[in-house]
Amino acid sequence: MNSIYGVVTRELVGELEAIVGKANLLTDLERMENYSHDETSKEEYAHSPEVVITPTSADQIAAVMKLATRERIPVTPRGAGSGLSGGAIPLFGGIVLSVEKMNKVLEIDEANLTVTAEAGIVTNELNEQLKSRGLFFAGYPMSLETCFLGGNIAENAGGGKAVKYGVTGRYILGMEVVTPQGDIVELGGKVTKDVSGYDLKQLYIGSEGTLGIITKATIKLLGVPKVASNLLVPFATAQQAIAVVPLIMKQGIIPTSIEFMDRSSIEMSCSYLNESLPLEGVGAMLLIEIDGTDEQTVERELIQVGDLCSGQGAMEVYIAEDATTRERIWSVRRNIAEAIKVYSPVQSLEDVVVPIASIPLVLPRLQELKEKYQVRIPCYGHAGDGNLHATIVKDPGMSLADWKELEPKLLTELYAFITGELGGKISGEHGIGLKRKGFLKALIPDAEYRLFKALKTAFDPLYIMNPGKILD
Repeated sequence: MNSIYGVVTRELVGELEAIVGKANLLTDLERMENYSHDETSKEEYAHSPEVVITPTSADQIAAVMKLATRERIPVTPRGAGSGLSGGAIPLFGGIVLSVEKMNKVLEIDEANLTVTAEAGIVTNELNEQLKSRGLFFAGYPMSLETCFLGGNIAENAGGGKAVKYGVTGRYILGMEVVTPQGDIVELGGKVTKDVSGYDLKQLYIGSEGTLGIITKATIKLLGVPKVASNLLVPFATAQQAIAVVPLIMKQGIIPTSIEFMDRSSIEMSCSYLNESLPLEGVGAMLLIEIDGTDEQTVERELIQVGDLCSGQGAMEVYIAEDATTRERIWSVRRNIAEAIKVYSPVQSLEDVVVPIASIPLVLPRLQELKEKYQVRIPCYGHAGDGNLHATIVKDPGMSLADWKELEPKLLTELYAFITGELGGKISGEHGIGLKRKGFLKALIPDAEYRLFKALKTAFDPLYIMNPGKILD
């Protein structure tokens, strides 16, 4: 496919500089290195762009896209680079377009419970600005301290609170998008109901930058819960812990979070943080959060869930009521991925999702794959919505060649089991990107894949918008 694209010439760099300004353009290889990869393995996926631009307005982006269309130059949109599917990697070189300098909150509309912000704002920064008004954006992911709003929308990111609050897409009322042809389009608005034609904004949510560039968004806000508390529940085996999850969901209580961590994940994260949790005889833990408007309701639901866990073989039920204790245990959960990366930078952080009732069936299959391929597969994730991060880890002593032979074989078996036998999907929140596109094509019906291709061709006939992602 690379032969169909134009080359970024010195003259083209000059035109780009005229659009975005010298301070917003990079061509130095060393400085561009950071834009050659995301949080997937650099050894496997990194690819250098020919030029990096950091525009400051939708008008600049529109002018860049018109230039890219004229010369058929591939453009890779980029947020914080915290993605886990290779979605922001410039596979065919060309232009990396980072929205990092478009990072302002444009309006907080308390009357309509909305906020409008640019795509480059850090998600946590957005919530910090809302906190003083008693409001928050509920659809944020676990990486809220680093990820950008635009990336959250492009991946339809989820996170630890998705059991109760849902994922990013639930909260996007409107957005501004620049098309591959350089048109600036306003989609949606502040209304909560809208069937005025096709819901185009939903096509951009989760599209991974393959249909256009999201430049700003209008988000529905919620009031910050007045009370929150957590249970940390250890079990002797991972299977016992995971089997409790569907039972909790049947109680008529909607927890904010039900996070699963196997022993290997906990040990790695505790070591990374120099932290400690009670692990004697523990095979896995559930981290359960319940929030609400009054203490009595939260306490009653905590007791009900705790009693259920005890009745299903929990070794103990620890209550973390104060903010310091809650942050300690949540920090262990949030840092698992980083801890595993320290152990081995080369890994395959998976993102499978299954129907809730099928969650207990996943772990025995993972154990079989561990034994068959003789690799570590620490497992953790958002068990309350069936989304588990089974992470296949390259042992430091294994050669990269052996790893590249092992990884696709293991993933083929895992994905076939998840999608074929359990009715699940290969990605719940990280996306397809570069990493999973071959598996997607093999695992979905041909008719569905043709619809994907038809949509891509209609929006981006020249295939310049983040090419090589999702589709071949």
